[in-house]
Order: sequence, then C-alpha cells, then structure tokens
Amino acid sequence: MFLIVAKYLIPKGYRGMALFPFVLVKYDFDKTNGTFVNHEKIHLRQQLELLILPFFIWYVLEFLIRLIQYKNKDLAYRNISFEREAYTKETDLNYLKKRSLFQFLHYLKLQ
Repeated sequence: MFLIVAKYLIPKGYRGMALFPFVLVKYDFDKTNGTFVNHEKIHLRQQLELLILPFFIWYVLEFLIRLIQYKNKDLAYRNISFEREAYTKETDLNYLKKRSLFQFLHYLKLQ
C-alpha cells in the first residue's frame, strides 16, 4: 500500500480513495489517522478479492442501483456493500487480520 496526498484528485466531499495499490488522501494529516487508513485498507482488500477492475464495475453498478432505490446520492453511497463493510469495521484495526474472503457480501442489501 502506498499512501499519497493527492488533494486535487479526490472528488469534492470526500477525503480519500483506494485505487489498488494506492490510497489517495486529500489531507496530509489523514495519513496518520488509523481509522481512516483502515477504512481504505478494507477497500484495497475488497479490490484484490474481485481482481480490481470487477470491483469498480460492481461499485458503480451498485451505486446506481442504490441511487434509484434511495433517490439520494449520499444514502446511495453509504449503502453500497463495500462502504457498509468499511464503515462498520473501520475502527477495528485488527479486522483485516481475521477477515474472511468476500465479507462485503454480508453487507449486501437485497431490498
């Protein structure tokens, strides 16, 4: 994992993003924020499990489905299965050591 400060590459309203093998952060201080970095590391693991490109295809498709479902981009984003797992487990700094494969599927809402 490579942590890179890339202020102008991060979309407005977000502080960072994971693009395997990089974690891009908007602010330098986020490089030392354990919870924030753990959240992004969870996304890196998800990306590896799905062989990177399929992760992004799934991410966008699920976002579009959630956008239709919730009619709100913030709610749609928060309810993507990858985000639900990352937000739920971001404070557990040992999570990735014990995480089973494809755990994000447990956060997939089918309704």
